[in-house]
Amino acid sequence: MKRLLAEAKEKGVKPSDIDGIAFSQGPGLGPCLRTVATAARMLSISLGVPLIGVNHCIAHIEIGIWRTPATDPVVLYVSGANSQVISYMGGRYRVFGETLDIGLEMPLINLLGELTCRTPEGQRLKHMQKNAKKYIHLPYVVKGMDLSFSGLSTAASEALKKAPIEDVCYSYQETAFAMVVEVAERALAHTGKKEVLLAGGVGANTRLREMLNDMCEARGAKFYVPEKRFMGDNGTMIAYTGLLMYKSGNTLSLEDSRVNPSYRTDDVKVTWIQEGKMKRVPEISPGTSLKLGEMLDNGAEAIVTWKKDLKGRKYLLRKESRKLTGIKKLMKGSGSKETGQKPA
Repeated sequence: MKRLLAEAKEKGVKPSDIDGIAFSQGPGLGPCLRTVATAARMLSISLGVPLIGVNHCIAHIEIGIWRTPATDPVVLYVSGANSQVISYMGGRYRVFGETLDIGLEMPLINLLGELTCRTPEGQRLKHMQKNAKKYIHLPYVVKGMDLSFSGLSTAASEALKKAPIEDVCYSYQETAFAMVVEVAERALAHTGKKEVLLAGGVGANTRLREMLNDMCEARGAKFYVPEKRFMGDNGTMIAYTGLLMYKSGNTLSLEDSRVNPSYRTDDVKVTWIQEGKMKRVPEISPGTSLKLGEMLDNGAEAIVTWKKDLKGRKYLLRKESRKLTGIKKLMKGSGSKETGQKPA
């Protein structure tokens, strides 16, 4: 704590400048949440300021809305353990569809673990995408508006016994991403909204962005994604959402600050959004430093340059705005007659 306060002082933030202590109250791993909550309580008591218990999932949404022009989007939130399609309605962030078992990323990480190379996950995925030769049919499980990835994961592991890992990883990614994009499109049609926001660490994946962007173009909707550094877990998203909650009077007593590893997105009463206008309180421009000692750069989308690989498939030289070809189009000419059909 001394180190934290010392670094804050170097950036011009004195203890007397701190109005509240925000921390992630859940969801997440219990031991990790409790460690941070204990530190937050100690700071709250020593500084004499209130606690703000932030829902981790909602923090991903709010940082995305802050860093992009989005105001009232359908949100596809995908991280290591979570896969949800969410949108704001009637004072809460409603979950329109979610995974019934595991998040879509964990099986992909396990598959990538089969590689012995010591390259980062993103680079390994690019390797898979570039070197895959054909799409392998895997279970496509969308149940109403909900998703299931466990069967897909098992089938992918079994496929490794007969097929190259490049083909398996490529096929898993294409199938899983198509599933979540389908549910996001259904939510977009149901709500009548005109924006889609991608949130969570998996949102850094260029292929997922590509598929979502094409879906949005087909439906006349706008697609938004924040800078990559705000996609994964970060302290800024907790601090910013905590500020919104604090300014709207949403604070915690010590007695109510117990962590909740199963804290659901739709359990939170959203007190910081003005109904009808969809404005946050307070309204903070993305360029505001918030005494963080760093001026955050603006911009949510980068200019894109397209290239083609040896197989004629388009890919991005730079990041952000995406184009989709879709599973059926991708499978055309892959040597497979499977169409990724959904079970009855």
